[in-house]
Amino acid sequence: MDPLNELARTDIDPALLAQVQALFAQQQAGLTRRDALLAEKDFKITALTHELAYCRRIRFGKASEALVGVQRLLFEETVDTDLAAIEEELKGQAPAKRQRRRAGRQALPPELPRIEHRHEPESCQCGKCGADLVKIGEDVSEQLDVEPARFFVHRHIRPQYACRPCETVTAAPIPPAVIDGGMAAVGLLAWIASCKYLDHLPLYRIEQIAARQGVPLARSTLTEWIGRIGVALQPLADRLTELLRQRACLHADETPVRQLAPGSGKTRHAYLWAYRSGVHDDGPPIVVFDYQTSRAGVHSRAFLQGWRGHLMVDDYAGYKSLFSDGRIELACLAHIRRKFFDVYSANGSPVADEALQRIAALYVIEQQGAGLDPPRRLTLRQRLAVPALVELRVWLLATKNAVAAGSGTAKAVEHALKRWPALERYAGSGLLPIDNNPIENAIRPIAIGKKNWLFTGSERAGRRAAAIQSLFATAKLNGLDPARWLADVLERLPTCPNSQIDSLLPTRTAVAEARATCETSLCTDDVGRLATA
Repeated sequence: MDPLNELARTDIDPALLAQVQALFAQQQAGLTRRDALLAEKDFKITALTHELAYCRRIRFGKASEALVGVQRLLFEETVDTDLAAIEEELKGQAPAKRQRRRAGRQALPPELPRIEHRHEPESCQCGKCGADLVKIGEDVSEQLDVEPARFFVHRHIRPQYACRPCETVTAAPIPPAVIDGGMAAVGLLAWIASCKYLDHLPLYRIEQIAARQGVPLARSTLTEWIGRIGVALQPLADRLTELLRQRACLHADETPVRQLAPGSGKTRHAYLWAYRSGVHDDGPPIVVFDYQTSRAGVHSRAFLQGWRGHLMVDDYAGYKSLFSDGRIELACLAHIRRKFFDVYSANGSPVADEALQRIAALYVIEQQGAGLDPPRRLTLRQRLAVPALVELRVWLLATKNAVAAGSGTAKAVEHALKRWPALERYAGSGLLPIDNNPIENAIRPIAIGKKNWLFTGSERAGRRAAAIQSLFATAKLNGLDPARWLADVLERLPTCPNSQIDSLLPTRTAVAEARATCETSLCTDDVGRLATA
């Protein structure tokens, strides 16, 4: 029923009816404006709720993006420790002997040295009848032990011989070293560098560790050694950069660090740019870090000057100018997924959930092709991934028109569609990666470690750290022990000609060649050291 029509059928004064109609229209306009204002506020509340949930997850939640039903406690190791303590306390009060649980224990690495302790019975005769005991087997159990940093001294003795007729003195020459005349052996130098750049320990903590063993290592001495090691290793880092630029596909990313501003005592922003070889390349994996004082795109252009190929990056504008000069952009599917995961974590959006499931199907295909060679991986992608990508794009286009413009879901959809040409490019090759996770994994130890060292002392210190971190990260990717590799390299570096610098690099190929050379030269000590590395 329309009140105005009913009122018009009465004998009401026309002037009064017009006033009523005007008031009614004004009221309707006010209600319309109020509804629009409420809708706008609801949209803002939804957006702020999504942003708050995202910030809380980043600040307090787990970094993993896995969709799990129950989140484990933040300090889960404390709970496990308390449970173990309670079990130990109950063990003394239990009336019966508790059965030891053996299931689930991992076997200790077979390459670790073993120290045998044999426990024989007190008597070789039976305690009941006195007959001789006969060995029928052995019960073997193993315990893992560790020896803290053990300092020892190499004592070099060079006898001097004189020739009386010639009045000359002959002695063995002093072997060349990275630090001539220094008291630090290569093992100590490698340990210090590993503590600083692998375990991210500041030098004052290394000084304290040595002091507990009764060894005084002044911090000024440690800084001098680190500086000399950096200079000695810089040619190896430069060579890694040259080899990296020869690859046809690269990953790139960057992470901020703090740098101490000279003279002011304050810090400023600097950036560690990271580049990695493609995960499906035939050659050994390589990671190179490039320390720069800003995030300007000019740094990536300078690093990749003269290089052409496929580059996997995020949507940072600093990389955009690279793709106008022969380089081909690859988009990261993990970044696309992350946008939808943030929406799903904030409000459990069914649209975001469906997007996550569709993206998960693409990753299942990649897992199936992980162990295949490039031609067979390409065949698999063409058969399964390409149709799935087509369906995903059709779904994204339909979803874009169905969700509220400006919402978190709409932004995730628009971001995926904007990156689509670079995103689907991987499916046309068996060598290209699906995402940028490999370079993010290489950066992650540094991103966590910088909470210990807080800032770099200077730009030179940052570049030195980037060079050493490049070598260590490459060694880890190649399955080498970085500390053992560094000790071996510091020993061979002073006598290695420039033409053989590749034999010192932390790659599987270089170590294999060095091992073969040592075997040919009967360098048994070096062979043993490289084998343990």
